[in-house]
Amino acid sequence: MTELEIPVSVFDRMVAQARAAAPIESCGILAGQENRIERLYEMTNIDKSPTHFTMDPAEQFAVVKKMRAAGLKMLAIYHSHPLTPARLSAEDKRLALTPDVAYLVLSLKDAENPCAKVFVVDRDRTSEVPLTIVKG
Repeated sequence: MTELEIPVSVFDRMVAQARAAAPIESCGILAGQENRIERLYEMTNIDKSPTHFTMDPAEQFAVVKKMRAAGLKMLAIYHSHPLTPARLSAEDKRLALTPDVAYLVLSLKDAENPCAKVFVVDRDRTSEVPLTIVKG
C-alpha cells in the first residue's frame, strides 16, 4: 500500500468515536476497495485501557463477514491515542499481525486538531503511508 484515502465523513466519525471513548482508546476496522476507504466499523475495546486496545473477537468475526458480503476488503485497523502522538508504539508494532493491512493511529493529544497517521508493518520494518482526506 502506497497511500490511503479516507472520506471526510468517515474521518469525522472516527474522531467522534475517539472523543466519546476518551480517555479509553477507541478502535475499529476501515474497509473499502483498492486504497479508498468506504466504510468504518466501530469495535469495542475490551481492554478498556487508555494505552492499549483489543477488539472484541466476536464483533471482529461478524464485521469480517459483513465486509465480505458487501464486497469490501479490510484496508486498515485503527485505534486512538487519547494522550499521545499519532505513532505506533512498540506494543502496536508487536501486535501488527494482519498481513496486507495498514494501521491508522488517531491522536487526540491536541484535542482541537486530531492527527491521524497510517503505517504499514512488514516484520521489523515500519513505514508511514500518506493519508489523504477526501470529500464524501
